[in-house]
Amino acid sequence: MQVVKRDGKIVDFDESRIINAIEKANKEVDKKERATDEEIAEITSEIRNLKKKRILVEDIQDMIEDKLMDFGKHELARCYITYRYNRALIRKANTTDKSIKELIDGESEYWNNENSNKNAKVVTTQRDYLAGITSTDITRRFLLPDDVVKAHDEGIIHFHDADYFAQNVLTNCELINLNDMLQNGTVINGVKIEKPHRFLTACTIATQIILAVTSSTYGGATVSLTHLAPFVRDSYNRYLDKYKKRGLNEEQCKQFAMEDTKKEIADGVQTFNYQVNSMTNTNGQSPFLSVNMYLGETDEYKDELAMIIEEFLNQRILGFKNEKGVYITPAFPKLLYVLEEDNIKEGSKYWYLTELAAKCTAKRMVPDYISEKMMKKYKINEKGQGECYPCMGCRSFLTPDRTMSLGNIAHAGDYVEGKGKYYGRFNQGVVTINLPDVALSSGKDMKKFWEIFDERLDLCHKALRVRVDRLEKGTSDVAPILWQYGALARLKKGESLHELLHHGYSTLSLGYAGLYECVKYMTGHSHTDGAEGEKFALEVMQHMNDKTAEWKKEEDIDYSLYGTPIESTTYKFAKCLKKRFGVIKGITDRNYITNSYHVPVFEKIDAFKKLKLESKFQRLSPGGAISYIETPNLQNNIPVVEQIIKFIYDNIMYAELNTKSDYCQKCGYDGEILLDDNLEWYCPNCGNRDHRTLNVARRTCGYIGTNFWNKGRTQEIKERVLHIDNMQYEETEKKSK
Repeated sequence: MQVVKRDGKIVDFDESRIINAIEKANKEVDKKERATDEEIAEITSEIRNLKKKRILVEDIQDMIEDKLMDFGKHELARCYITYRYNRALIRKANTTDKSIKELIDGESEYWNNENSNKNAKVVTTQRDYLAGITSTDITRRFLLPDDVVKAHDEGIIHFHDADYFAQNVLTNCELINLNDMLQNGTVINGVKIEKPHRFLTACTIATQIILAVTSSTYGGATVSLTHLAPFVRDSYNRYLDKYKKRGLNEEQCKQFAMEDTKKEIADGVQTFNYQVNSMTNTNGQSPFLSVNMYLGETDEYKDELAMIIEEFLNQRILGFKNEKGVYITPAFPKLLYVLEEDNIKEGSKYWYLTELAAKCTAKRMVPDYISEKMMKKYKINEKGQGECYPCMGCRSFLTPDRTMSLGNIAHAGDYVEGKGKYYGRFNQGVVTINLPDVALSSGKDMKKFWEIFDERLDLCHKALRVRVDRLEKGTSDVAPILWQYGALARLKKGESLHELLHHGYSTLSLGYAGLYECVKYMTGHSHTDGAEGEKFALEVMQHMNDKTAEWKKEEDIDYSLYGTPIESTTYKFAKCLKKRFGVIKGITDRNYITNSYHVPVFEKIDAFKKLKLESKFQRLSPGGAISYIETPNLQNNIPVVEQIIKFIYDNIMYAELNTKSDYCQKCGYDGEILLDDNLEWYCPNCGNRDHRTLNVARRTCGYIGTNFWNKGRTQEIKERVLHIDNMQYEETEKKSK
């Protein structure tokens, strides 16, 4: 017989635990009230002979109490109940000591690999984790309903970022309104920052804003280079005026002014990159920053913007030096390059930037690509206009189903009538449903599947409402940089955040994971089959969209379906599925489940078919989605990269190429660092296995990770198949179209 403990763990029945508990209670009562050895033996025998496969620990304790009462041991029964109650209090009162000790000791696989962009051995990260452990404990015991906590523990759903939830008001991802803050000034730590008058100063202030904003939030942040472009012209005009005062002719003035401007752009971009990568925010890491490159955002400053984009790409191709002075691939900032008419056609005015982007992707894994054409097809505002805009962080898109209400326009200095408002918007948080668990719980009974699905979605909704309810209590004073000084809004001191949580100003995300495993179990087919599997997968996606639309209509909150970039949770979900349902071939036999709607990493499919297929699912994941293809080293085959980029423009809204970019500090090898059968990283040139001297960069779940990964994610990385080789794919591309 097995016993199900309160935390969901299953252990073998051990009668000695019953005996010890009763004997401890015996010591608290008079001798005549104590249970005899024979009575204790009778109790244990009766429980042992129940002939059940599994029994809850609470049921065992109830039986003990009943038997003691039957024996007339009323005082002993009361002592046993008191003992049981005190044990429950101890369990509930202190859930952090073990986690803290494991973190400080530095030997925990979980903490060392919890986040591939954090080093758990350094004090700044440990400080964040220590605060997170406390926050998680408070969140579990006081802030979340018991059924939400239980479902989270069992891997049925995942309540994201509980390590930040206990703090007063913290939001997830955001699109920083850099334009408002630079043009109209801002305040950081009580210091007034005026509008800058040159590009280099604007870059420096931008990084200070980024640090302040990401220290007041968690998740990813995005800024747009468009907001820096006007300051390039300011710098150029300053230089032009300088040379005019020297009496040079107009041609010389323009030539020298442009030379100085380009030098300042190079210095400004270098400053920006150095600052972002050398700063540590209060989350114990570099800011999770994305930088948007969209020529279509401006007509007036398009040429200045092109110069900034060119410099960002050139500096990223070069890379950043590591501690040994060797150029390697950095994790941040993530670069987002928007494909549009002016840069997608060979011979077009800005095609040279796309050529540069292709070289950068082949060497450094960025930029990622957003198709203006496809986005305007999917993202339609209430005026019927398609819009293109950056994601918040790695993939969290805002859904322009309406423009801002009049109440919110007052808080947005750059609002344009008839257009969606994006900069300054944010995400309130995420709760993710484990789709494979829904399927496995149904036992392949389709009617039961949809019933369980709805129950789980209702539970996710309940958990999401907890987030809203907590944020609604906040005022602008909790983070002035966000709410009072332009990053997200310009509220008055003490003003409630309530309005910014409603009316479409911010989003609230229903995440999902493991669509492939869910469909595979229910239909026997992959969702890539173009038939039964795909049909069922699209029905599942549509059902989640229908639910978020229903919640949105009822509550005037922008609930949106979000392809969760689960990192450590993919491992947690896999372990929970094995515990609940055992090992099922092709479903629960790996240490990870598939992210969101993705084609599973081990399934062989060419790049163009994969992107074409996944575009159907991106459309149904409006709150956030990103697709990728796995490639070999394409640095010597840039035409293939360009070919893929063109395909992205015509077929899918948002995609990235996963190349390899590694370095061994011991021998200088700069090829691919490999994984052995035990999931250990090693240099194929010298055999080095020391993580401290291996620089490994892999796309983890939208961002590039550089601090290694847990066992589940590492297995997923090892099992990734290539979706393209170094050959031309013209025929394949034609067939996919």
